Amino acid sequence: MSVDAHHHVWDLSVRDQDWITGPELQPLRRNFTLADLEPRARDAGFDRTVLVQTITVPQETPEFLALAAESELVAGVVGWSDLTRPDVADELARLRELPGGAYLKGIRHQVQGEPDPEWLLRPDVRRGLAAVAEAGLVYDLVVVPHQLPACAKAAAALPELTFVLDHLGKPPIASGDLEPWASDIRALAALPNTVCKLSGMVTEADPAAWTTDTLRPYADTVLEAFGPGRLMFGSDWPVCTLAATYGKVVRTAGELTAGLGDAEREAVFAGTATRVYGI
Repeated sequence: MSVDAHHHVWDLSVRDQDWITGPELQPLRRNFTLADLEPRARDAGFDRTVLVQTITVPQETPEFLALAAESELVAGVVGWSDLTRPDVADELARLRELPGGAYLKGIRHQVQGEPDPEWLLRPDVRRGLAAVAEAGLVYDLVVVPHQLPACAKAAAALPELTFVLDHLGKPPIASGDLEPWASDIRALAALPNTVCKLSGMVTEADPAAWTTDTLRPYADTVLEAFGPGRLMFGSDWPVCTLAATYGKVVRTAGELTAGLGDAEREAVFAGTATRVYGI
């Protein structure tokens, strides 16, 4: 069985997802629950998942931990905490003591929305990242391409922290450009404490016209740079549904990794996530 290392859920009756704006994202303006995901994941051969934060509010992470405690599917949670708060270490410890706290495996912040391209290098953020490492957690990076150099600098400065790059760093697949994204990916991957998720590609491509071959240059780049042992599959459900069904995302990932050996494919679809997130 396999691991889906990246998906979300939300309930708009609990709180709004204020990033879901405009006509292109309108299909996401409804509830998406674990009950919706579970049959899709199990039909595709996944028996464990990692549930990832969506918005920067402190209430979401405890809710996700409680969901994980009640779910046979969710094996880990990547939550959110304000890295800049002076007592971030205490806050991380508090989260671990909550119901389901043992499922907290990582922290993520919407760095892609920060106007400062070197936000990760701010002293207060670096102190927070060090606290994440001390807590035995990993840090998920959700960034856009021009922020990749700062990711590499942060990873070099904090070798004790594992950085997990979500969605390949959101390359410009729709335009077909590879540079400077590919060079920045190689620089990040040269650091041993970095990992990458094979996720989020279909929504960076043209949603109506992408093919497996459209995605292949980007998948090949991260496969070569990180290697299967530092690459993990994530569906990015339900965001992926803007461009493909859950099943199609899984099948496409299978096509993109068809040239790998059995052990290498096992790493991408299970082993890397199991090791990195400790699930």
